Amino acid sequence: MNRILATTILAFAASLAARAEPPEAVEVGSRRELFLDRHLVDSLSHLELRQHRPVDRGPVLAFDEPWEGPFSGYATIVHSGGRYRAYYRGTGGGGAKKDDDPGQVVCCAESEDGVAWTRPSLDLHPRAGRPATNIVLADAAAVTHNFAPFLDDRPGVDPAERYKAVGGVHEQGLSAYASPDGLRWKRLRDGPILTKRDVQTREGGDSYVFDSQNVAFWSAAEGKYLLYYRIYEGGKRRIARVESDDFLEWRNPTLMEYRRGDGAAPVEQLYTSQTHPYFRAPHISIATAARFMQGRRALTEAQAKAIGVDPGYFHDVSDAVLMSSRGGGVYDRTFMEAFVAPGVGAENWTSRTNYPARNIVQTGPSEMSLYVNQNYGQPTAHLRRYSLRLDGFASVHADYDGGEMTTRPLTFRGSRLMLNFSTSAAGGVRVEVQGPDGTPIPGFALADCTELIGNEIERAVAFAGGDLGGLAGRPVRLRFVMKDADLFALRFEDGSKSD
Repeated sequence: MNRILATTILAFAASLAARAEPPEAVEVGSRRELFLDRHLVDSLSHLELRQHRPVDRGPVLAFDEPWEGPFSGYATIVHSGGRYRAYYRGTGGGGAKKDDDPGQVVCCAESEDGVAWTRPSLDLHPRAGRPATNIVLADAAAVTHNFAPFLDDRPGVDPAERYKAVGGVHEQGLSAYASPDGLRWKRLRDGPILTKRDVQTREGGDSYVFDSQNVAFWSAAEGKYLLYYRIYEGGKRRIARVESDDFLEWRNPTLMEYRRGDGAAPVEQLYTSQTHPYFRAPHISIATAARFMQGRRALTEAQAKAIGVDPGYFHDVSDAVLMSSRGGGVYDRTFMEAFVAPGVGAENWTSRTNYPARNIVQTGPSEMSLYVNQNYGQPTAHLRRYSLRLDGFASVHADYDGGEMTTRPLTFRGSRLMLNFSTSAAGGVRVEVQGPDGTPIPGFALADCTELIGNEIERAVAFAGGDLGGLAGRPVRLRFVMKDADLFALRFEDGSKSD
């Protein structure tokens, strides 16, 4: 009996010791970290992670050229060198088109500020008796159905292939294209770079693969090209990904999982993923996915007739959801609610409307923009702009009564802590720097912090103990005490840099 008791006591002591060991520190370095998930969060007391919906800024581009029409869509936004460019499918102005319809084309529009958009006049592909159009690719079905370009920022990329794209569906597979200027495109290889047999994630998978917008990019965080494609799994539209070193040979097809907190998130039908690295924190990929509610009908036949929607396109509804990924085969779905919800009016409640364009881009000193395909299948089909504050997808939110958040242990580089935050006139944010065990570090305790009041994209936290350079590289925790405030992002930087 004594031996059994001694063994039990030793096991209990070992268990306590194991629990007492501090958790492994998160290496933050000087990266910007957003509160899209609980990656940095250890505990929240009377605070919550809150999603922020973009603000509707109105239409920016009507799909009203003869070669565009009500079924224009699958848009991509590219921002480079002071120019914004939108790529999207044109369908010849008629009714619903098949994926491999030979009349489909790839169009583009341009902007100097992301707000006012015009069509370039190009002599590449004449249409409708006009020698100059805004068409950049034609006579390439079914590549033109879902052509998705991106700016390749891989170090050492060939200037002739600075822009790359993929397109194609089903049996045809995905083809790769490249361009030096984003206007004149050439196929990189005869035949597809991926077929459905290459990428199905299980034996006997469903036959519909690639049949919406498939998106690729160079991931600096993972050191490889990534391609996110549409697949059916168990009768539902799902997202999978593959990897490549050279954009031509692909490996490791992986069906993406959805996580929410410590568990799995519900599997919903996601039509497009629009996954892309966030331009201010490229180690985090943002997915503004189109959520498709098949058979969930909001309109009567009379309402559908009144707005002129194609008769086959008012039997479902759609919106957009926000997901994020820090690499690998997992999307975080902290927020199950809509990111872009349908607006007021019957025109917003038709099938396959509210599909976001790929990429969120900066359109002002404190603003970024998301573009959304709306009024799909209607004569009024257009691209619409929505805006958010920089880093403003989500926040740690405090109400008037206030609360606290403590981070996991982390290590950083730099000498000062920069916050993207907002408060009310009555609200505020204070920060305490602690050791891994939660003990305040002298000079950086809560009482040593100057309260932050205001609304700024980036402000340094001031402590009585001076700068944080002496703590760089050491595991620390951050304790935030907040009232009527939102904390959107944080990062550490060298104090010699300007705000």
